[in-house]
Amino acid sequence: MTGDTTVGAAGQSGSSRSLRIVLADDHGVVRRGLQLILDGETDFEVVAQVGDIGSVKRQVRELQPDVLLLDLNMPGGSVLDAIPGLRSEAPGTAIVVLTMRDEPAIARAVLDAGARGFVLKEAADTELTLAIRQVAAGQRYLNRHLAGKLLAADIVSGGWD
Repeated sequence: MTGDTTVGAAGQSGSSRSLRIVLADDHGVVRRGLQLILDGETDFEVVAQVGDIGSVKRQVRELQPDVLLLDLNMPGGSVLDAIPGLRSEAPGTAIVVLTMRDEPAIARAVLDAGARGFVLKEAADTELTLAIRQVAAGQRYLNRHLAGKLLAADIVSGGWD
């Protein structure tokens, strides 16, 4: 059992539409914690929770959410390999990767694969809602501490002009 849960349909409230979010993490307790954070926002609607890559692909294809909140380490395949396909099947879905790993090379690989945001789990309670809003608006989001490390790594490697 993957722990998939379809939570609800798209919500409309007057002229303001909720941001529809799919939560993807292989740990149920993490999904429930993220759900609690997002439930505190009146403009967010979690439409599904999933626990593996196959379920992520099915739910994103079916629901076409505004945002996919995706754990970096999921059973069923490589998240990095899955991101381009997810972007192709749901071009209107912005992907935010959530992880405990704060290495600049991983952040670079995630962003290069097509994710719009990268949030560290240690900062999720303070950064997650901002990251979701930014990527849904077409911007990128990168944890500030990690952004500094990534910039420093790019400058040292000569990858920054």
